Amino acid sequence: MNFSQSAADAHVPAGRPLAHALARTTHLCLAAHQDDIEIMAHGAIAACYGKRSAGFTGVVVTDGAGSPRSGRFAKFTDEQMKAERRAEQRRAAKLGKYAAVIQLAHPSAVVKDAGDARVRTDLSSILRVCGRLEAVYLHNPADKHDTHVAVFLRCLEALRSLPKSRRPRRVLGCEVWRNLDWLVDTDKVLLDDSGRPALAAKLIGAFQSQIAGGKRYDLAIAGRRLANATFHTSHATDAANAVTWAMDLTPLIKDDKLSVEEFTLAHLDRLRDDVQARLKRFV
Repeated sequence: MNFSQSAADAHVPAGRPLAHALARTTHLCLAAHQDDIEIMAHGAIAACYGKRSAGFTGVVVTDGAGSPRSGRFAKFTDEQMKAERRAEQRRAAKLGKYAAVIQLAHPSAVVKDAGDARVRTDLSSILRVCGRLEAVYLHNPADKHDTHVAVFLRCLEALRSLPKSRRPRRVLGCEVWRNLDWLVDTDKVLLDDSGRPALAAKLIGAFQSQIAGGKRYDLAIAGRRLANATFHTSHATDAANAVTWAMDLTPLIKDDKLSVEEFTLAHLDRLRDDVQARLKRFV
């Protein structure tokens, strides 16, 4: 499979052909940066771990050049950082027994340019080789990171380019750079990340260029998952001890004419109505 960036990297930990790995993929995560996959989709990684009947594949869209760095990574050039992050993502794929990990190596500027078809074309080529996908994990459209939102939009374009009969059964938008605990409960999709906690720690720990480089994702992600589980409901004991919140994006691939903006803002309208109703209840 050929991709538009010469630095693109496809890695199959089991050593089989990429086409075979994609054909057995049941859960697919399309993410902006190295380590976003492990933050967004641990439940899917754990569910597919070591199984012949299920396969997890991750796709990283950008090249990782712009990440902050300090400590032993402080003097790394962008080229050195890209190489380090590519190696870390391969390491995570091996630890998590992914079917495959593909790093498309696009600069963020390319992703943000809606007129540049290269990202959409690369993603479409991957999706067309995949078997019938049970679930696809994306960034959510209310994320506050510009690159995450741009990647989400390129992913949606690629998904909508598929014949409807080939589209995944479910598409979920996960929290990364804006928590989704603000969603009203009926809009929340609970992703149970309780399984294989040691693996979860190892996967985040694989990205030392970020952790030792000044961002303690290893602590922050574990803390957020626990907080989500604990604060999910006030009148019941915790059903899980690690939760990631997601938004159900499936309507956006069932109806190509559904506006992303209207779809997203409707979630905010429902939050406003919920807050207003609760205040009025006790006045």
